[in-house]
Amino acid sequence: MNRKTVGFVILNVNLFLFNVLGVLPVKAVKNDFPVFSVVNSENNPEQWQEISSRLQKLNVNYCIVPLSQVKDPNDWGKPRVLFLPNVELLTTEQAIALDQWVSQGGYLIASGPVGNLSTPGVRQLLRKLLGGYWGFSFNTMENLQPTNKTIPDWINQKELFGSVIGGVIIPNNSTTQSPVVWNSKERPPAILTTEKSTLFGWHWGKNQVASVELDIAWLKAALNRHLKLTNNSKNQVSYPAKNCQSIIITEPKNPKPQTLKKPTVTSQSPPAKNPNKKTNITSQLQAKSKNSELLGSAKIINENLIDPINQLEQNVRLDVVPNSNQPINKKEEISLQKELENLIGRLESTHVAALAYNSSQNINNSTTNSQVQQVAAIENARETIKNIPLLIQQKNYALARQQWLETKANLWQQFPTNQRLAQPEIRAIWLDRGTIVKAGNEAELAKVFDRLAQAGINTIFLETINASYPIYPSQVAPQQNPLIHDWDPLESAVKLAHARGMELHAWVWVFAAGNSAHNQIINVSPNYLGPVLTAHPDWANYDNKGNIIPIGQTKPFLDPANPQVREYLLKLYTEIVTRYQVDGIHLDYIRYPFQDPLAGRTYGYGKAAREQFQQQTGIDPLTISPSQQDLWQQWTVFRTQQVDNFVAELAQTLRQKRKTLILSVAVFPLPEYERIEKIQQHWEVWARRGDIDLIVPMTYALDTPRFQGLAQPWITSTKLGSTLLVPGIRLLSLPNIGAFDQLQLVRDLPVNGYALFAVANFNDELEQILNSTQGIKNEPIPQRQPFRTAAFRYAALQREWRVVQKNGQLDKSAISTTEFKQMDKELQDALNQLASVPSAINLITARKALNLLQSQFPTSLQAENQGDSYQVIVWGNRLLAIERLLRFGERRLNMRRINDTTIK
Repeated sequence: MNRKTVGFVILNVNLFLFNVLGVLPVKAVKNDFPVFSVVNSENNPEQWQEISSRLQKLNVNYCIVPLSQVKDPNDWGKPRVLFLPNVELLTTEQAIALDQWVSQGGYLIASGPVGNLSTPGVRQLLRKLLGGYWGFSFNTMENLQPTNKTIPDWINQKELFGSVIGGVIIPNNSTTQSPVVWNSKERPPAILTTEKSTLFGWHWGKNQVASVELDIAWLKAALNRHLKLTNNSKNQVSYPAKNCQSIIITEPKNPKPQTLKKPTVTSQSPPAKNPNKKTNITSQLQAKSKNSELLGSAKIINENLIDPINQLEQNVRLDVVPNSNQPINKKEEISLQKELENLIGRLESTHVAALAYNSSQNINNSTTNSQVQQVAAIENARETIKNIPLLIQQKNYALARQQWLETKANLWQQFPTNQRLAQPEIRAIWLDRGTIVKAGNEAELAKVFDRLAQAGINTIFLETINASYPIYPSQVAPQQNPLIHDWDPLESAVKLAHARGMELHAWVWVFAAGNSAHNQIINVSPNYLGPVLTAHPDWANYDNKGNIIPIGQTKPFLDPANPQVREYLLKLYTEIVTRYQVDGIHLDYIRYPFQDPLAGRTYGYGKAAREQFQQQTGIDPLTISPSQQDLWQQWTVFRTQQVDNFVAELAQTLRQKRKTLILSVAVFPLPEYERIEKIQQHWEVWARRGDIDLIVPMTYALDTPRFQGLAQPWITSTKLGSTLLVPGIRLLSLPNIGAFDQLQLVRDLPVNGYALFAVANFNDELEQILNSTQGIKNEPIPQRQPFRTAAFRYAALQREWRVVQKNGQLDKSAISTTEFKQMDKELQDALNQLASVPSAINLITARKALNLLQSQFPTSLQAENQGDSYQVIVWGNRLLAIERLLRFGERRLNMRRINDTTIK
């Protein structure tokens, strides 16, 4: 019997002991193989000492696997259980190796924000492997508690349920379990499990996060769970791991941490020995169809460019490649079915809205040929939904994809794009500098405004300051945009917008001070920093290498910590507000440029910032590295607060000049933790403080499922106070009917409008669709008349109920009871009275009536109309959107009252 065979025999003896005794073997056996492997990541060296100390106290043999040395599945180690404690950065190559290792029979235990600093494709793969991902952190201790009264055997121990500083982890699909939750108001998941993984929602091994005893108890429980599973597994993990550093525990009664040889830390992308290595990796990616979602991320890395919009979309992509016969896994199967179900729901909801509008206008609602086609398309789609699992079972993947694509296209064709259907809502669009320059004068710009007004657009974000150039003749800025000749586009735009009942918001770049693309257009040096930084070079911000423009990016930035920068910007925006009757200021680039701290790319080292931070802490921030967690956190907080403080100061200054001014921000919809680390943009704080009125997240995606994946978490967020959320839709490369589909999704969610980017991509076909569906005159604009908008929207909702009930699609008893009719009438009267006389007492009455109807609404409709669950959910969302309008209106009402008192 050779050594390898002896090792497997000893390991199986240990597994036998575990299954008989129900616990891990405490005492090590001579020459025993490790029970599990632990990944030592180079991005958590400070944590490793605490992690190692806990591992020693576990009294179980284990193997250390240096992450930097992992290149293929064999490198993860012989033990079938792998522990990733707080590993936030994996390469594409390592993620693929991990996926292959799991498919060969491996089991994962992980903790903390696993892979959060990795590329989007890697994060997506880790979400699949772990059944979910880290959402956001708590700031205080929270108690762990079982989700249900029936506790799984593997966690039926009192010592597991203590206090921890952790975070919410978000399940990825319906097969993920949440056996443990946080004992907070919404009981969010604290631990996720799948058949192959266990994910802890805290940083395991950190003294300030959890006690040593609790950490050890949970790791032991997870090991017990997975070792029991491995004993029933038929698959074998590759043997052995050449880079495994085995740790054999020999004194369990008095364990002492061993001095371990520190693994060699190499860069995440070391120089390749083989000059064709990069090509080989790309070939491997293409050959592994199951990991095809990583290709986009690999492309981003190889191009050495940072495209945050595309990276965001990679997180939620649902690609269906025509004629591809690559296998479709269970998750993809569910996604394909769910998207068709959602599309059917959106189609039916859109037709209900169209019928309701027609009924209010006394338009004939008799059955038409188009309605017959709609019913047939929906029936066909439901058949496709049933067929997809059968085709996948038969391994006919190409046909499954083809039927799905054809069904989706057929449903899209049934949208009533020639009928009025939109309720009052924010319909914003970014009017870009290129379109303004192309217009050249007020008469041509008027044609642009005519098109937008006829299409129902009611809010214009006019690009007023771009790369430090104002489009108007400024007395504050060094130079007007040289592309503007002999006219004032801002003055013209305000006049044109107001004449058409539209709002005009001045769209300004805040901290981005230049643009190499703009330099090319105006025929100056690509390295030109713009007129402001040229005049004031000491206002510049820098990266950690001394570059004003970060490598791979195109824009220099101002230093938000510089008092002179803030004074200049305040004076510039005050000039806009006092010289022009703009309705709002729209803030863009209200952040730092994108950074990747663990890749050594950081930013924010302007002269003023360094001096201020050094005065506060005694430390030059240039000497701090991300591995110094406490100091790095202080530096991150310092930079974030520079932006936060400027937003607060700007809001106060401008509202003193004009109390009705609307402030909005274009922001990135990255997760909160990641966003603060990468761009120091904490817009939730601005919203909760009431500094801004509209949040416009750039939720750009090329199809509706991706758009929903980006937008819905923020639409349903409870962190935004009374600020209105306006999801952004990018028109570039988006099919027109696809843009309309995204609009319909917005209308079915609890939100009050959208923003289109940009006029440059606003084509004739889309214009015609919007002309027909939303070009309605004399409607209120939500941010200007929230109470009147609420009354209009509720009247539209009432019409939908009547139409559906008349057509027999809604049980009459649902909304015909005396009780419901009374609540309905009281809410209608209260909203109308509030719209006529906006006062505190009328607002209280309206909110009370709305809350009462909302509390009865689900039980009144859902119980009797299970088949119409999508439509019922939509109606619930419409009521929630009205509630948000009332909250927004209350804040504006209070703000006006405060301003009036101040003036007196």
